[in-house]
Amino acid sequence: MPVELKMPALSPTMEEGTLAKWLVKEGDIVSSGDLLAEIETDKATMEFESIDEGVVTQILVAAGSENVKVGTVIAIIAGEGEDASAAPAAKAPSPPVGEDKGGGPTASAVEKVSLIATSIASSVAAATGPHPNPPHEGEGSRIKASPLAKRIAAAANLDLATLTGTGPGGRIVKADVEGASTGTTAPAPAPKTASAEPVEARVAETAAPAAPATPAPAKPFTTDIPHSAEKLSNMRKTIARRLSQSMQEAPHIYLSVDIRLDALLKLRGELNKALEPQGIKLSVNDLLIKALAKALVMVPKCNVSFAGDQMISYHRADISVAVSIPTGLITPIIADAGSKSISAISTEMAALADKAKAGKLQPHEYQGGTASISNMGMMGIKQFTAVINPPQGMIMAIGAGEKRPYVIDDSLAIATIMTATGSFDHRAIDGADGAQLMAAFKALCEAPLGLV
Repeated sequence: MPVELKMPALSPTMEEGTLAKWLVKEGDIVSSGDLLAEIETDKATMEFESIDEGVVTQILVAAGSENVKVGTVIAIIAGEGEDASAAPAAKAPSPPVGEDKGGGPTASAVEKVSLIATSIASSVAAATGPHPNPPHEGEGSRIKASPLAKRIAAAANLDLATLTGTGPGGRIVKADVEGASTGTTAPAPAPKTASAEPVEARVAETAAPAAPATPAPAKPFTTDIPHSAEKLSNMRKTIARRLSQSMQEAPHIYLSVDIRLDALLKLRGELNKALEPQGIKLSVNDLLIKALAKALVMVPKCNVSFAGDQMISYHRADISVAVSIPTGLITPIIADAGSKSISAISTEMAALADKAKAGKLQPHEYQGGTASISNMGMMGIKQFTAVINPPQGMIMAIGAGEKRPYVIDDSLAIATIMTATGSFDHRAIDGADGAQLMAAFKALCEAPLGLV
């Protein structure tokens, strides 16, 4: 039977995306692993691979289409000798129960309750009935895995049948294989269970839902000043939404310290001289990433996330590093930065920055992290405060290192001073704990042998 290609969820938070470009056309023959399209998510442009074989018989969503919801059928693939017309046509969404297309009533309250009860009863039966095969097993137990995941598994002598896929539709991806080869796997989602409440009680709760608040439509922008207007990209929309959410939900507290950098700069010069034969050149930011990670390990009360009625305490420091790219800002992650050498951090950071600027970061490379660092010192900014990247609990804002008058051993001297400002989620981190982190960060930067 023809296969419906649906808009994939290329990241855990993706709800819609832009179908930037088709890499195939109607009539093309495709195999598993062939690239079908480029899809712009909220953070990057990613390639969409085929997991089926056949002929592309219909392209239902044109290239350049924006706000395509996850799960929307975008194309049809038919196998050899199959009739593409056998595929079910995409249906327009049905109007809500009790309303026709014009908004008038068409069903009584009794009919609403009956329909809701039937729906809930079906969901209860589905939740308590036999479970289907694991999502990465298809007809004939064919395992769904990306070509790259297959190659990595073969090289590591791993059996794909023993792995749980975290990609679209349960597909096994690179991260699943790498996690298995290192002895760590992504946690499987908790199974959904039917509620123990009587169906009647749940119907009563849903029979008369409160009308959702409708936001006021945005007023069209008007001005007599000559100007140009550019439609927001998915990335810019996401940045606006997440930072607004952070400032509205997380009460920020800001703590600043002045840090003497002379010893750190001297150590950097010595390390770069030693690493020159390897072609590695450390930046000040590489050392600061390491310092923040070690400070978070030393003050674990700041390596946390506020999660409603829970406090999440992390057992390692994964540092999200703010990188400016033409379309906005993205934060690739140095995982477990506290246990990595500075040279390893430098090499990894350079590779991630290049991928970020090319729009090729994979979701696991920028989603997550336990804390962030944002360095604007290279732009000459003396001091600033940064907005916390939710659900993280803090972010470190780094200003420029500059020559300033400074008291050393009770005498006024000239030293290279940098101002660092930590933004902390006050729901999760008390001021005293934040102050301990800032003190630990300052001490590591001023006595940097503790970083190597």
